[in-house]
Amino acid sequence: MANHKSALKRIRNSETKRLRNRYQHKTTRNAMKKLKETTKKKDAEKLFPEVVSMLDKLAKNNVIHANKAANLKSGLAKHIASLK
Repeated sequence: MANHKSALKRIRNSETKRLRNRYQHKTTRNAMKKLKETTKKKDAEKLFPEVVSMLDKLAKNNVIHANKAANLKSGLAKHIASLK
């Protein structure tokens, strides 16, 4: 167990951040899933900016790697382009 006051604080902060990151990552994955399941191009184009924003925030906060965010955005854009 931690011996210093600062170490105890670090443990508390780490847990809070972990839970926040987990929540945001799961929310983004669900939004991506919802976007992939849409069959109408108009609906997908409306959701796309929101999902891109979520991915960019995750990358900015180092929850996911920037290249992974770029790859996911690219895949979603291709999916939207393939819709009619």
